[in-house]
Amino acid sequence: MNLSLPDVSLTERAVTLSPLQWVGMQGIDLPVTLSEPGYHREVHARVDAQVDLPSPLIKGIHMSRLYRLLDELAEGRALSPNTLKTLLQAMVESHRDCESRSARLRFSFDLLARRSALVSVGLAGWKAYPVTLEASLNGGELQLQLTATVGYSSTCPCSAALARQLIEHGFVSDFGHLTAVEPVAVAAWIRQYATLATPHSQRSEATVRVDLAADAADLGLFRLIDGIEQAVKTPVQTAVKRADEQAFAALNGQNLMFVEDAARRIQAALAQGFSNPHIHVRHLESLHPHDAAAWAVPGQ
Repeated sequence: MNLSLPDVSLTERAVTLSPLQWVGMQGIDLPVTLSEPGYHREVHARVDAQVDLPSPLIKGIHMSRLYRLLDELAEGRALSPNTLKTLLQAMVESHRDCESRSARLRFSFDLLARRSALVSVGLAGWKAYPVTLEASLNGGELQLQLTATVGYSSTCPCSAALARQLIEHGFVSDFGHLTAVEPVAVAAWIRQYATLATPHSQRSEATVRVDLAADAADLGLFRLIDGIEQAVKTPVQTAVKRADEQAFAALNGQNLMFVEDAARRIQAALAQGFSNPHIHVRHLESLHPHDAAAWAVPGQ
């Protein structure tokens, strides 16, 4: 039936004859399957798909061909380096008549993971990690980049020191005239006045991009996310009881950090086992109306 329909991409020339680096689609809704060690789930992704258009004589590519190839991916084939390379090769092959030689893909999705409470046995909740996966094929060479964002809590070391000083002054004001103080009296004072001042803390986030090996068995999603969470030590929690909240308060107190500290912790944690990590951390300040931020880039 299509034989009788006009196809101006074949019968007409572009008004301006020039090559284009990338042509394709953005924001395609697609169910994709993630299969990592201990994890197998379908997620909703937004996908960008493009090929190059090096010939100035060709008016346009065939976007429906790209869409159909993506639609085949939605039939349950798990995302992996090998799956992505096969798809990119098919994208290039589908546009041989357009002289295309390169292709690229970008997947954006939330990795939904169930996380256990810090203390309460059997208590858990769901947490979403924003993830971006970029794949390109140039000259037959596959390049992969994975970006993940992890939320955590950060307590300011400076604010903590200032709060401790005020508590110290309060204690001296009440007990400084005594040569000895009973432990039970100290405990009672702490219970009532230890919050004379409290350090400020805030929800924070780390966004990390790494390169993936073309021959990797999987995407390493949890390896990256777990590495970031273990580095900062205070990932935000889902389901909590009071015991879990207390444990979280202890973690924050034992892991005071400036934005610089967080960036350096993550950088050190990912130095082994991850290729070319680019780190961006933000502390969404509770003291200021602006954020504190730091970047760590390999070789700089």
